[in-house]
Amino acid sequence: MHDTMSPSFLNVTATHNPHRWFLPLQDNLCVGPPGKLFMFGGVGLAAAIKAMEQTCERPVVWATAQYLSFARPPSILDLDVWVPTHGKHTSQARVIAHVGDKEILTVNAALGSRPDPLDQQWVKAPAVPKPEDCDASDRWNSGQPDLHSRLEVRVARGRHERPLGRRQGSDDGQLILWSRSREGQPVDAGLLAIMADHVPSGIASALGRNAGGNSLDNTIRFLRIVPTQWVLCDITITGLSGGVVHGDIRLFAEDGRLMATAGQSMILRYHDEGPVRIRIR
Repeated sequence: MHDTMSPSFLNVTATHNPHRWFLPLQDNLCVGPPGKLFMFGGVGLAAAIKAMEQTCERPVVWATAQYLSFARPPSILDLDVWVPTHGKHTSQARVIAHVGDKEILTVNAALGSRPDPLDQQWVKAPAVPKPEDCDASDRWNSGQPDLHSRLEVRVARGRHERPLGRRQGSDDGQLILWSRSREGQPVDAGLLAIMADHVPSGIASALGRNAGGNSLDNTIRFLRIVPTQWVLCDITITGLSGGVVHGDIRLFAEDGRLMATAGQSMILRYHDEGPVRIRIR
């Protein structure tokens, strides 16, 4: 499973040590204003998932990242994989991702599967227009070759433009997007982890003002990964208090099959000034 040449939105590179991988941080894996780019949080989680899957030779079941610091291009992100438990069907693993001696994030995960034929879901995808019937989002159209330029996003419900301007806040905190790779790579665990980091973009739609968040953590749980071109990202900002926002996302294939769920907590960041108007149902 140490194939770093397979077509993928993100690949980590092997070393002579099967428990150490690395990821060169190029601009197309980063976000931020010109001259101040930093690694997108979902990229760090995706890279750790890739490293653990290839070291353990098992698919990830869940993974949780704790974000500790920023990494900027053109640095090298080293990923050290530890596997304290490797059972018959499942493994428990963790990754310490660092640039030199500076720890950037820590990821804990479980990997594996069991031979069971049942495959069911009770959560249904929301009824929204197809991607081709939705408006394209230009929220991340910065004109620079960053990570956002590699993803096509269409808005199925809610607001995703920038600048948002002052508007009435959402009554349900929901933002629904269609997302896919502009480069045509297939959907895998790494790409879903990157898409799961869309949650902070739901804050502006929920509040009705220009705001966002810095992720403190990100936990993703995988049900199954199926062939699909577009991924339906059903985002809900569940609440905020004390300057911390909590939100969730469900990731569906085009045919409605649930592939993954994720959630994170974020430090609230305002990009404008003035009071917030939140509509209460």
